Amino acid sequence: MADTANQILLLRGWTEPPEAVNQDVIWGPRALDGVSVPTRNGQHIQIGLPGPADDRAVTAVRPSLRVFPGVDTDTDLIAQTTTTGVRLITVLHGPDAPTEFRFALGLDEGLSLDAAPSGGYDVVHDRYGATVGRFHRPWACDALYRPITAAYDLDGPVLVMTVGHREADALYPVVADPFYAR
Repeated sequence: MADTANQILLLRGWTEPPEAVNQDVIWGPRALDGVSVPTRNGQHIQIGLPGPADDRAVTAVRPSLRVFPGVDTDTDLIAQTTTTGVRLITVLHGPDAPTEFRFALGLDEGLSLDAAPSGGYDVVHDRYGATVGRFHRPWACDALYRPITAAYDLDGPVLVMTVGHREADALYPVVADPFYAR
């Protein structure tokens, strides 16, 4: 699973930030705890992981890579720490995988989300109006590296990623990529 995701990231080219150890990214001890990521101004965002809220332990492959198998039907999650944030690689193994993935967000006081023209969401400091972090526009592709439609929507404090893998005649696995950077 991690090999497939790494191949796709490598083929996407130089624009993808490399996996790296980042002491400012704090992973919870269990899948339901999610991850705390920093903003540019030193505040934090808590990102909850999609899937059932159970007590599964995190499988840390290395300090900068964690695997969450079976977060949903035919779906795994691979989490990479980068120098500026975190990438949550969602791997869909078949047409029974869901099309919607929900990432509950906890923003420090004084932060809010603003839709960006690119299709992502900016984390904005309310008092100064400055962008202090960004959920970059999601992307997805199938096993032949063909683009699959992916988009964000906001449902209260939940960032919802929709992946159009069923109507795309996709060859599985499909990989979708929410990416946050400060």
